[in-house]
Amino acid sequence: MRVDGAEVDLVQVGQGPDVVFFHSLLTDRTAFDAVVPALARHRRLTLVNLPGFGGSSPAGPRIEDYAERMARLLAALGPAPVDLVAMSFGGVVGLALAARHGRLLRRLVVVDAAAAFPEPAKAPLRALAERAEREGMAAVLDVAARRMFTEAFIAAHPEVVEARCRVMLRTPPEHFATACRALAAVDLRPHLAAIRTPTLVIVGALDATTPPALAHELAAGIPGARLVVLPDCAHVPPIEQPTAFVAAIAPFLDIPA
Repeated sequence: MRVDGAEVDLVQVGQGPDVVFFHSLLTDRTAFDAVVPALARHRRLTLVNLPGFGGSSPAGPRIEDYAERMARLLAALGPAPVDLVAMSFGGVVGLALAARHGRLLRRLVVVDAAAAFPEPAKAPLRALAERAEREGMAAVLDVAARRMFTEAFIAAHPEVVEARCRVMLRTPPEHFATACRALAAVDLRPHLAAIRTPTLVIVGALDATTPPALAHELAAGIPGARLVVLPDCAHVPPIEQPTAFVAAIAPFLDIPA
């Protein structure tokens, strides 16, 4: 789609009320492929490549710039508010969108994300940005895989890790770097109380990138938010534990089991 002159790369599948998906920093819209069959029987799913990823035009340097582009996309999809499932980097974009444009959302699921990163977690994001710009995406693959998955998952599922690495190689380094720096700079904590959209926060118990403590802080800051912790899961539940992920979000989104 073209949104205010910018390209937004997306795929739609299924029929019914709209559910939109925002992916993480280290993936693209294909991160949700394993959960599509179970959800598309009951909903129209819109899987979006965020600005700078896939065929989507880049936005500005701030998380708020990504959120504004996505707000225009949601407005273009139709008059009815949508359910949004937003993971990691996409989750931060989703939080900014909910704080600014809550009327566009019916319900919000935030997966393995944070309202702000503590100082020790910002340095790795900046380092990833610098390395990608200097040496290309191939130079960050090993670090990226370990930010997504546990060592046990990497050892048990090398084919999944290889597929994710192929996806990352398609991301332009300069756009990846912009997203990394946007995450390092953002602090949405002062805006969480403004979110009135019913919200479910999900986090993997083994997530070292956005640990459960950040999810607890996030859920505590959003009025009425619920928190679900997925055991034996790291940073990308739709890839690592698709069945458990669907089981966690389906009741909240009123999707039949």
